[in-house]
Amino acid sequence: MKFDFRGEDQEANPREVLLMVYSALKEKGYNPINQLVGYLLSGDPAYIPRHNNARALIRKLERDELLEELVKTFLESNQQQD
Repeated sequence: MKFDFRGEDQEANPREVLLMVYSALKEKGYNPINQLVGYLLSGDPAYIPRHNNARALIRKLERDELLEELVKTFLESNQQQD
């Protein structure tokens, strides 16, 4: 029997993970912003549902990686051009 673990070795993209988790939270009827903030502040995975594998996806990344992506994206999208 042959196993392929390549999918597990690939690094998760913080932007894609956040978007997928956001979508899963909306589908389940949660307020995605409140749930993500709760998770980022506490580290408690209970803020993220298992729906669409969202909890497993978000736990592949460290919370500081997610925060870095959020800050970077916010600042890049709000930069004023001189």
